[in-house]
Amino acid sequence: MADNKTTPLENSEVAVAKAKDFWTKNSKMILGVGGGLLVLVIGFYVYRNFFQKPKEEKAMASLYKAEEYYRMDSANLALNGDGSSNPGLLTIINKYSGTKAANLAHFYAGACYIQLDDNDNAIKHLKDFSSESKQVQQRAYLLLGDAYADKGEHKQALDYYKKSANHFVEDENASAEALFRAAAIAEVLNDNAEAVKLYTQLKEKYRSSPRGQEVDVYLAKLGALNVD
Repeated sequence: MADNKTTPLENSEVAVAKAKDFWTKNSKMILGVGGGLLVLVIGFYVYRNFFQKPKEEKAMASLYKAEEYYRMDSANLALNGDGSSNPGLLTIINKYSGTKAANLAHFYAGACYIQLDDNDNAIKHLKDFSSESKQVQQRAYLLLGDAYADKGEHKQALDYYKKSANHFVEDENASAEALFRAAAIAEVLNDNAEAVKLYTQLKEKYRSSPRGQEVDVYLAKLGALNVD
């Protein structure tokens, strides 16, 4: 009886023949896709190293002086520049959009507008800002709470103060301050139950903080002080 089994060599030859046939039929498509991917890779490299990186470096250099004015509490100079070497935060945001420096400029601009009592612009810029640094993002949420509180939009202020309090609990003083402001806004909203809850949370979690040491006064005022 004849043996119909194929040898490993024959199997290999069949596989090679099939591969050649596939290449013959699809070579144009494969080369087209491969070429397209190569163009994308090269394009990204060129953009990243010859456009984005220099743009980021120029933006950071421009931001340095604006940050200095911000630290000096010169909000107008920080925002609009000094007419010489400092273009100001607003120019950095527009000229270097998409850079890390422009993102950070939104944060500083928001803080500056709060100093100038322009809460609408403060909210706009702080909402356009985002950071992977929890400590900085916590501060941005706190500033948003301040801006909404100044506008008399107390529910939004309460939300952002609570968001700030819970965003980076490792910074005890900042979290305690956010909780304190949240509780105070809850009182403004005549939500004493929420205020007591927030003051109590502040007392239990951050007793050693400056705000934690004075919280009993506010709990007593609300008739919620338990003396052990």
